[in-house]
Amino acid sequence: MLTFISEIPTDQNISGVHCIPILENGDILLTWDRDEKVLTTIGGRLDKNESINDGLDRESMEEAGIVLTDERIPFACWFWEEFDSCRIYFLTKVKKFTEMPKGYETTGYVITNFKTAIEMIQKIEGREERIAVIKRAGVLSGWLTE
Repeated sequence: MLTFISEIPTDQNISGVHCIPILENGDILLTWDRDEKVLTTIGGRLDKNESINDGLDRESMEEAGIVLTDERIPFACWFWEEFDSCRIYFLTKVKKFTEMPKGYETTGYVITNFKTAIEMIQKIEGREERIAVIKRAGVLSGWLTE
């Protein structure tokens, strides 16, 4: 179940983190999952005893070869009832690009604007919750209107 938030929940187990990193020109960076054939947000499961920020930094480096700024705004939460845990989505900014580490993920990144990202996701898979996350991030960042 997807809900929009303004702060990290303290009453739920957080098992995963994802982000939508924004470039200076308002474009966003998403990943292409080669196995599932979907365009998705950057992120994944937290390692045991890993902090939210460390997990976000690790996933961003592994999946896209980017370093994030310290500005991280939680804006959405996906709760899995069967696992009694949630994934938190953050609006972030790209600090710099580095070389993508070898052997971690089966992804590559895509840079696009919010509107095109939404159109691509609708065309490729149509998952409403992913589209809702992208739309919410666009509105919060000021690059989309409701």
